[in-house]
Amino acid sequence: MTSPIVTAALTGGFGTKSEIPGLPMTPEEIAESAREAYEAGAAVVHVHLRDDQGRATADLDIARRTVAAIRQECPEVIINLSTGVSTTVPFEERMRLVELKTPIMSIDICTMTFGDEEYRNPPNLVRQQAARMLELGIKPELELFDLGHLHFALQLLEEGLLAEPLLVSFVFGKLGGMPADAGVLAMLVKELPPDTAWQVIAVGKHHTPMTTIGLAMGGNVRTGLEDTRMIERGRLARGNGELVERIVQIARLLHREPMTAAQVPAALGLSRELVDG
Repeated sequence: MTSPIVTAALTGGFGTKSEIPGLPMTPEEIAESAREAYEAGAAVVHVHLRDDQGRATADLDIARRTVAAIRQECPEVIINLSTGVSTTVPFEERMRLVELKTPIMSIDICTMTFGDEEYRNPPNLVRQQAARMLELGIKPELELFDLGHLHFALQLLEEGLLAEPLLVSFVFGKLGGMPADAGVLAMLVKELPPDTAWQVIAVGKHHTPMTTIGLAMGGNVRTGLEDTRMIERGRLARGNGELVERIVQIARLLHREPMTAAQVPAALGLSRELVDG
């Protein structure tokens, strides 16, 4: 098996400091957390943005300040800026984040029920965003919450709006999406084009079992306070670094030494210009 890429999802679009004291929110806190995650073994950081009230935002000024702070604090780490943001921010606002041109950007490609809310990703706007990311040389991280999402991604590939090798995340455990089931994961992996880089994202109580299964199957892995607040039953994680340390330990127990950040650009075919900022 190849070395896995460990991604730390630092903040997410939900949750507060009263619920998760270690959750980073300001650009400076997010940058510090990125450094901690990198030093613990993460090669990539997945970044959501928060405004001064702690709400999810696609504000371009906040985005620029956050990306700049991460690059200053931890220039080695690969930045994956979320264009998913949250269910409360319109797609048109989220799509503008593409112009910041981080080497990887997540893209959610299908409208779906998301917990008790609706997450709108209109197909024609998704096509526009995918085309712009392709034009700018950004690697899309396709966050897929169901089998139909994968089939739509393959349609975009056929239309020439995505380029191989694909970078895919399978998201498990969110109400309205796929159940956290190893059989479902195995079925999804069989549908992928050759050489696709894939990872498991699993939320809440499903996080450790599903990410471990994904690692055992040869996939990449994501952890962090966006996905789970618990380091063990009954204890909140102090921060993203502690969660990364745990997933790195699991990978090593499976005899899979995580990839370094320096190895990621070649492995994923990232734009060297965007990696260097």
